[in-house]
Amino acid sequence: MNNNIDVSLLLFLGIIVVILLIVVKNIKIVPQAHAMVIERLGAYSATWGTGLHLKVPFIDRIARKVSLKEQVVDFPPQPVITRDNVTMQIDTVVYFEITDPKLYTYGVENPLSAIENLTATTLRNIIGDLELDSTLTSRDTINDKIRIILDEATDAWGIKVIRVELKNILPPREIQDAMEKQMKAERERRARILDAEGEKRSQILVAEGMKESAILKADAVREQKIREAAGEAEAILTVQKANADAIKMLNEAAPSDPVVALKSLEAFAKAADGKATKIIVPSDIQNMAGYVSALKAFWEKDKE
Repeated sequence: MNNNIDVSLLLFLGIIVVILLIVVKNIKIVPQAHAMVIERLGAYSATWGTGLHLKVPFIDRIARKVSLKEQVVDFPPQPVITRDNVTMQIDTVVYFEITDPKLYTYGVENPLSAIENLTATTLRNIIGDLELDSTLTSRDTINDKIRIILDEATDAWGIKVIRVELKNILPPREIQDAMEKQMKAERERRARILDAEGEKRSQILVAEGMKESAILKADAVREQKIREAAGEAEAILTVQKANADAIKMLNEAAPSDPVVALKSLEAFAKAADGKATKIIVPSDIQNMAGYVSALKAFWEKDKE
């Protein structure tokens, strides 16, 4: 009897342990920025978001674990032909995120492969309408066109294409050599233009310097002449003023005729000291000279 009880107890405990293990095993925690697509008996049941979830044992199944983070896919180079028949290798980088885990799970068999093939065909269509030069200079335009087309096509797959970048554009080797020669010639042309502009600027500066120097010299000469003329004018005015003051003083003194005659005689005496060979003496001065001679003779006689 006791043996039967022990077996039953052990069996019950075993069943409890198995049930607990099954329950614990079916407790699922969905981390941040992730989701789980759940199927029940083979059909879509729910999409679990972040948090703690309990799966029904033997009935529910996790069909796919999906990351909701932005993802980056670098596709290998694809051969494309431009409108002017130049074959190039272009590799693309696609940035996308999953917006609907259910559509991402059931919309397409292999989403990444589908995006890669769609990117390649879209790239060929766009590049086929462009020439080589336009392809090399229109990366932003090409990126936007590819992104719009991919975003519209992947909506049914629960994918949103955020942006597309052309990573590398590799023309044929002969085209690259020709482009390098063209770039070298363009750089040399720009260098020659810069040298010519520098030489021109230098000559202009030298000419402007010479012009300013000549202007300054002319201004200096003009200023010197103005100062000399002003000095001469001031000297003449000073002499004339002195003469006028002397005449004024003579007039105020009211000299007698003999004194005036005597002064005139002294002036003519100074003039006689010069280089003049002939001096015309006015009659008044001659008479005054006679008076002076008589006066001198009188003074000498008086002394005897």
